[in-house]
Amino acid sequence: MSPPVVLGIAGGSGSGKTTVLTHIVREFGSDPIAILDHDAYYRDLSHLSPEKRARFNFDHPDALETQLMCEHLDRLIEGEAIEKPVYDFTTHTRQKKTETVESRPVIIIEGILVLAEASLEERMDIKIYVDAADDIRLMRRIRRDLQERGRSIEGILRQYERTVRPMHLEFVEPSKREADIIIPRGGHNQVAIQMVMSRIQELLRSVEQETVRS
Repeated sequence: MSPPVVLGIAGGSGSGKTTVLTHIVREFGSDPIAILDHDAYYRDLSHLSPEKRARFNFDHPDALETQLMCEHLDRLIEGEAIEKPVYDFTTHTRQKKTETVESRPVIIIEGILVLAEASLEERMDIKIYVDAADDIRLMRRIRRDLQERGRSIEGILRQYERTVRPMHLEFVEPSKREADIIIPRGGHNQVAIQMVMSRIQELLRSVEQETVRS
């Protein structure tokens, strides 16, 4: 049996990664796709006070338990199911419950730093970087953090200035060099997204043919 196709989607916070992912799932359906979001692997900060959690640098690679994600990815590639962590962004803690993820023909790993981590990047068959202007990304981040994570405008802008932008320049932006495909203008570039769909279809077709021959 042929191994799954592993697709990596990176890009700055608010670049449109989720939009691209939604297009892919809509095109192929959810049945053949397993999703590993890097955000689920943030380290549990329950041992820290709320004040220290608020000052934590969530945009540095060390904030994420990437080794655990690699172990889970390897198990999915081997055809095994995994228990993905569930992270609470309002308290910055990892919940006791987990989410079962079954192995599928296509495995998508998504997150701002997935191309900045060599241990993840080397496992990918297709590497995508979703690009968008800084002001667009900031507006999307403000909207998301207000609506989904219960944060204040002051807190969002303080975090953006203190960690998000510096870490983007140090780690995220340089990882664009590792991409096979760069999607400019975020998740609304239909031409580039269609090219990604075609490439996934080609890889799936080759996997099916190898499975038949074996």
